[in-house]
Amino acid sequence: QLQASGGGLVQAGGSLRLSCTASGRTSRPNTVGWFRQAPGKEREFAAAIGGSGGRTDYEDSVKGRFTISRDTAKNTVYLQMNSLKPEDTAVYYCAASLNWSTREAEFRYWGQGTLVTVSS
Repeated sequence: QLQASGGGLVQAGGSLRLSCTASGRTSRPNTVGWFRQAPGKEREFAAAIGGSGGRTDYEDSVKGRFTISRDTAKNTVYLQMNSLKPEDTAVYYCAASLNWSTREAEFRYWGQGTLVTVSS
């Protein structure tokens, strides 16, 4: 089970930190990813972290602004989002995969999503 939290309303240029806490069968996934779905658009990959945190990947539009990290002791993955833009507005989902991947189809377990709204 995955529990995502930390969304909210923020002004452009601001920051938010999302958290994804895993429990049960998903407590030790290989890869945790963040995906996002903007209004009227398909869900897209945002960031992923694999293993103990040594491997990460980001979608091009968030590189340099978002940082994904992992606290294995707390079974929690964080997405620190800085310099937020209105186009970052979306529902953010965390998901877990048993293997390294950034492809949505490879993520078997999904959290409920948390809404991030960036005002201009």
